[in-house]
Amino acid sequence: MANKDDAFDVVVIGAGPVGIIAAARAVRGGLTTAVVEERLAGGECEYYACVPSKALLWPMELAAEVERMPGLEPRGPIDAAAVLAHRDQTVSHLDDGHNVNLIEKFPATFVRGHGRLAGPLRAEVTTPDGGTRGLRARHAVVIATGSSPAIPDIPGLAEARPWTNREATSVQRVPKRLVVIGAGPVACEMSQALHSLGAQETTVLVRGERLLTRAEPFAGELVARSFRETGIDVRFGRPVTRVERPVPGGPVTVHTGDGGRVEADEVLVGTGRRLAVYDIGLDTVGLRPDGPIEVDASMRAAAVGDGWLYAVGDVNGRNQLTHMGKYQARVCGDVIAARAKGAPDDAPGLRDTADDRGAPQVVFTEPQVSMVGRTEARARVDGFTVRTAEYDIGAVEGAVVRGVGYTGRAKLVVDEDRRVLLGATFVAPDMADMLHSATIAVNAEVPLDRLWHAVPPFPTVSEVWLSLLEEYGL
Repeated sequence: MANKDDAFDVVVIGAGPVGIIAAARAVRGGLTTAVVEERLAGGECEYYACVPSKALLWPMELAAEVERMPGLEPRGPIDAAAVLAHRDQTVSHLDDGHNVNLIEKFPATFVRGHGRLAGPLRAEVTTPDGGTRGLRARHAVVIATGSSPAIPDIPGLAEARPWTNREATSVQRVPKRLVVIGAGPVACEMSQALHSLGAQETTVLVRGERLLTRAEPFAGELVARSFRETGIDVRFGRPVTRVERPVPGGPVTVHTGDGGRVEADEVLVGTGRRLAVYDIGLDTVGLRPDGPIEVDASMRAAAVGDGWLYAVGDVNGRNQLTHMGKYQARVCGDVIAARAKGAPDDAPGLRDTADDRGAPQVVFTEPQVSMVGRTEARARVDGFTVRTAEYDIGAVEGAVVRGVGYTGRAKLVVDEDRRVLLGATFVAPDMADMLHSATIAVNAEVPLDRLWHAVPPFPTVSEVWLSLLEEYGL
């Protein structure tokens, strides 16, 4: 039995951005909270994914902007050493002291170590010194352990010690020859980032025939075109069958299903992630040890009696986007506080509706892929009466002033029965900040007849909204 001093209202296992926010909201609701983390407080996103990858990509985007604008002279190759030094600053040189301080200022108790469930309302933490600390929760335990890179079961690949997003975003020496396996956001973003920083021979091997298969088809087509224009060799229909690296740290040879082979200095795998649910004690509360932890709209685990277990972020299988995990965490922390006080727990803010209706995502390639809600294909599968509108972003006045060759594509997916947006996609340079307006329209289900009166300023790229609605017929 845990000592009285180890009792808290809420115990959060995992101190990535999702776990930190769940803890913050619980504390704000008046609950004592402990936060457990084995690795870096702040999580994968801050140190090995979202933040460092954008620090590596932004110089490439700025360089492309300069090249498009007449009168501005490109300054030559990007200074990789300077970019990497800036990247190191953005990740605090892998020191999580500021996040530990943040947690303690909530105030919450930070516990360093590997946390796992040990039965109802119980957790055990294996501390760095090999000891064990027991924690007891009065009201709730929140699992927020995230996910980790997945390595496909390809002969020789694991033995070759491939890079994942972790090695790619923390790189100290950019390889001259790089092979990338995958077609998703990590593969696309890091191919371009490392190529711009000195990976002169960058080859992307794609099992299927498209990049970014969860986006509208034109998104992958435009990114593939950009790859080729900048010297990245993207090869479709090339499943990897075998990887060889006879000497650790030496050259690597990647074999493909068509009998081809590519030699490189490093191989980067960007083929997805696996839930970080192994050895966190799910079996002690009757759950499958491999997850996901299925939850209801309040983030409460559906299969656990008495309603004390919650799961937010990647581990619940709803979404693997950091901002959506943070959104879930706000819902979770607030609903736990409401239930602990016996207050009403059915307010609109205490339920997750955005994951189903309109989760936004940006792939920070050049051009950027910004999308929210359903694609046309997904909307049709889901049974909606669908009508779409598309437009060339480069044709609006606001794009013309952005330089020579500024182009892209935009698309709206409309529920024709209700005349509201189901989804929107914008693919062009610097599109990330265009997305929030679409996210509002999709999630708030703004009628198109009302959206027509949201007049975009002239001359901006956002005028594409007007063009899209005119294409629809308004």
